[in-house]
Amino acid sequence: MEYRYLGRSGIRVSALSLGSWVTFHNQVNVADAVNMMAAAYDAGVNFFDNAEAYAKGKSEEIMGAALKKLGWRRSSYLISTKFFWGVNEGINEKDTLNRKYLLEAINGSLKRFGLDHVDLVYCHRPDPNTPIEETVWAMHNIVESGKAFYWGTSEWPAADILAAIEIAERHHLHKPLMEQPQYNLLHRERFEVEYARLFKDYGYGSTTWSPLASGLLTGKYNQGIPAGTRATLPGYEWLKDRVADKAKIEKVARLQKVADGLGVPLAQMAIAWILKNPNVSSVITGASKLEQVKENMKAMDVVAQMTPDVMESIRVVLED
Repeated sequence: MEYRYLGRSGIRVSALSLGSWVTFHNQVNVADAVNMMAAAYDAGVNFFDNAEAYAKGKSEEIMGAALKKLGWRRSSYLISTKFFWGVNEGINEKDTLNRKYLLEAINGSLKRFGLDHVDLVYCHRPDPNTPIEETVWAMHNIVESGKAFYWGTSEWPAADILAAIEIAERHHLHKPLMEQPQYNLLHRERFEVEYARLFKDYGYGSTTWSPLASGLLTGKYNQGIPAGTRATLPGYEWLKDRVADKAKIEKVARLQKVADGLGVPLAQMAIAWILKNPNVSSVITGASKLEQVKENMKAMDVVAQMTPDVMESIRVVLED
């Protein structure tokens, strides 16, 4: 496993990490989580991603129960959570980054995890109705309290991130350190264009999500939507249109030929392609089965095969 510095900090994260979105609680129980997290940990993964909104807090509970059973040394791994959507329906408890919500949300997450701190905490989406300064101060206070060690953003516009950095610098507060954006072969512009200045001028870190475009880059949706996949889960109806996009499926078929030429699964090539980007700190992988975790970890071995010629072949497919 390779370890990369998370932005301009002294903390290093495994190049591949394991996330719980969709899977934990919906498809993965505590026993499954124990086995999957153990496999990732044994492969060198030290970062496990979560969020309070995942399964309305149940995902954090499952990960926390798994951690208790695994009994790892706390300093040997990193746990994250994210706040915005909330787990309750109160007027100040959902779709917000106000101070009251954030300072109370961290307590709820820690209780569900059974931990006294998380390592990373993200503002899960921007909040146009709360002043950025209020949010920055609240996140600084969470870090100062020791309930989290670093904070960052997820799917924020670059302008809002720059504003948050400027506010933190002006008041000598803990600055946001990393962004968690979607980034994969089929979703590139925000990461590569909009965030370019953040990476170049501020050394912003990134923990990217959806490396396989919700399964599209495995090729399993090329002939339709198989039963039992996440596109068939209740509450994920929005995913059906995304994975049925004919133009994207055509690109996936062409990318499959590049992967075949390398003699590797398309999914592993897709993850390895992301790892070639030096602005990526960690690629958050997801899995509903133990075997998927093991297969995703093999992407580390594919990185060496991503030569300039291979990268150019992929670029031609993407930009055609």
